[in-house]
Amino acid sequence: MQVSPPDRPGRIGSRNAAYQQLETLLHNRTKRHRAGEFIVQGVRPIGRALEYDWTIRTLIRPEDRRPSDWARGVWECTRCHHVQMPEELLAQLAEKADDVPELLAVVEMPPDDLERLPSSGSPLIVVFDRPGQPGNIGSLLRSMDAFGASALVVTGHAADPYDPKSVRASTGSFFTVPTVRAESHREVLEWVTRRRVGGIPLTVLGTDEGGEQDLRRVDLAGPTVIVIGNETRGLTRAWRDGCDQIISIPMVGTASSLNAATAGAIVLHEALRQRTP
Repeated sequence: MQVSPPDRPGRIGSRNAAYQQLETLLHNRTKRHRAGEFIVQGVRPIGRALEYDWTIRTLIRPEDRRPSDWARGVWECTRCHHVQMPEELLAQLAEKADDVPELLAVVEMPPDDLERLPSSGSPLIVVFDRPGQPGNIGSLLRSMDAFGASALVVTGHAADPYDPKSVRASTGSFFTVPTVRAESHREVLEWVTRRRVGGIPLTVLGTDEGGEQDLRRVDLAGPTVIVIGNETRGLTRAWRDGCDQIISIPMVGTASSLNAATAGAIVLHEALRQRTP
């Protein structure tokens, strides 16, 4: 889209081709990734995207509505394509019939490149293998942000991190924690090998209810990769073979397992405890 100044914004007044193109970013992951962009709404997520220098391609606001100071500031200070549309169209695009947002942002996706992962110092990388629910990805990102994790890798045939449910569930943390997709465990383990050769002694730890090592007795203070398996099937055999250790979370009661994002949060909190002086 062509950049337009805020005082001369474009307009979408019907469910035309331009509107339908925006709709595909919500519901069609193939077209979303082909376009290399996704839709974001909410004060905190848009604010985090701007704070962490994500590229905003388009801002959309309702016409004939007085904006708040926040919305006006973002609209006037962000150089991108500006679009106005009737509130009823924006409500459909935001999937909020009763609460039309002041702004929607179309944000550019960064490349899926494992070299984006930090490796200096003592990184704490989380791998989520084949997650089935985008909301779990967003919830895990929120915990990663809270407990100081360095980056997330989503591997295998999985839910899309850029799905609106994932972005919303992260409450803005999506933009603070680097997230990369990888086809399988092979790419990640090759990256680990390269970092080890380069002098970063990464330890790869898998999580499983039947893990042989109690989480509380595992060293999480050094450079670490934590692997979380699919919500229902757990770790694959390939990941089990690739991990240095399989760890478990001590539990009591009748529950045999935890939600994947919850388990990840517990492990990350223990890592924070060990890494905090």
